[in-house]
Amino acid sequence: MKSPAPTEDEPQRLAKLRSLSILDTAKESRFDLLTQLTQRLFKVPISMVSLVDENRQWFKSCIGLDASEAPRSVSFCGHAILGSDVLIVEDALKDDRFFDNPLVLGDPHIRFYAGCPLIVDYRKLGTLCIIDRKPRSLDAEQIQTLKDLASMVERELSATLLATKDELTGLSNRRGFLALAQQSLQLCTRQAIPVCLLYLDLDHLKEINDSHGHQEGDRALITFADRIQHVCRDSDVMARLGGDEFTVLLINATRPQAEKVIDRLKDALTHDNRLSGKDYAIDFSYGIMAFQPEKHETIAELLADADALMYDLKRLRHYELDDDDGDAKASALRGEASWAGFAARFQGGVG
Repeated sequence: MKSPAPTEDEPQRLAKLRSLSILDTAKESRFDLLTQLTQRLFKVPISMVSLVDENRQWFKSCIGLDASEAPRSVSFCGHAILGSDVLIVEDALKDDRFFDNPLVLGDPHIRFYAGCPLIVDYRKLGTLCIIDRKPRSLDAEQIQTLKDLASMVERELSATLLATKDELTGLSNRRGFLALAQQSLQLCTRQAIPVCLLYLDLDHLKEINDSHGHQEGDRALITFADRIQHVCRDSDVMARLGGDEFTVLLINATRPQAEKVIDRLKDALTHDNRLSGKDYAIDFSYGIMAFQPEKHETIAELLADADALMYDLKRLRHYELDDDDGDAKASALRGEASWAGFAARFQGGVG
């Protein structure tokens, strides 16, 4: 038996697959309808949408087989994504790659396999495949039909990607961030890797929209998102949560390192503001929250703490700019929102 090799673009391919936030999700009728149609058209006992990650092929939809996944090392689909065309195995017992494969010698007793790579943003994520327990072949018209069906699956996968992306900035949206960041957080927890979360709020967006129109406000959001991507690493998880709120999960980063990211972002925006020629400046408020496993069981809890911290810091900055030093309410709020207060409230999350 020959196990499939990694693809040439394996890191990028896996990153794209994870960005869909589709692995280990529930069945969906839009995919099941396509596998059922494929099964009927080709009159095969098994049809599936298979997605290949590091160690397995996972079935988003599977007709005719009870399993939900199989090891990548024995998968036919792992071989199929190494090429760009349909992989056809007319008789697995006569193929050097598969003749002694446990999926051939045992259940489900594969003899015929045809798999068309599923490509999203130039990355081969898995296959639409058909399986028979007896040898057979496909003619040119049948091969084209399988390709057409695979294109329909690709469109559904692309729609899934759009559902996790912010259309304006191209960053992940809240849904995409929560799914991807939770996976990253679990991995970092197991390996004791430090993590910090930045919660960023683009200041004065309403004023920009009111004074210059929403198109100019959109440009400010896009510029801000671009600068975030520029100062962060590919391994960091970035998102626009909605409106003027953004977040970044910094992987393998301590608080001092997170502060350096903030400094780089400020410098980049200062440079942009000098050259823009606009009568407004892009600025932001932020909170930095260090991940504490004993306190943050989920990414949502970490996000909530960072949001609260950012809000208090923004409120503190507002009152520091207030000229009315005699305002008792402002003085009380300054005391409540002091750094010492933060340290007490967040139990070291800011230190």
